[in-house]
Amino acid sequence: MTTRRSPRPLAAVPTQSQPTTQNQFPSGGPAASPATPARQELPVPAHALPQRSPRELLTMARRGLEEAATMRPDGLRYATAHLAALRAAAAVLAARATPAPGVRRSRPTSVWTLVVMVAPELREWAAFFAAGAAKRAAAEAGVTRAVTGREADDLLRDAATFLALVETTLGLVPTMPIGVPRAG
Repeated sequence: MTTRRSPRPLAAVPTQSQPTTQNQFPSGGPAASPATPARQELPVPAHALPQRSPRELLTMARRGLEEAATMRPDGLRYATAHLAALRAAAAVLAARATPAPGVRRSRPTSVWTLVVMVAPELREWAAFFAAGAAKRAAAEAGVTRAVTGREADDLLRDAATFLALVETTLGLVPTMPIGVPRAG
């Protein structure tokens, strides 16, 4: 049996060069540093931008994690937690991306690819969740052996950690405790 490790990006771990309390910053969020790049709005195709505000998407992600924590079928718990992570990623796009004028619709682009464009500090998390997309699709299709209970519980905790990191990245106070317990 192999041990699965969640990504732990440098931006999520304070270093000696990074202050660790929010009250040291006038804006309430972390200062720009090599590990935490300054906010940059990058143009992406308009059709790829979320139609909801970052706060709405974060609220939807939080509710999705709460719902996933109460689900019994492992596949549904996994898929719902993955969807919550997608909504958190969409909140990053809604906050940081701007529509690219004149860019035509091309082949579909993954939310995870776009997140890396606008928030490179989330690269490892994007790769992690992108790698779970096929497993999520199998679980949604009803393949009962696609996901184990351990995988679903691990993804639920990882998605909660990602949501808290996104909230922090966007200058918000994380509202969901890291490590959402499984109900039941």
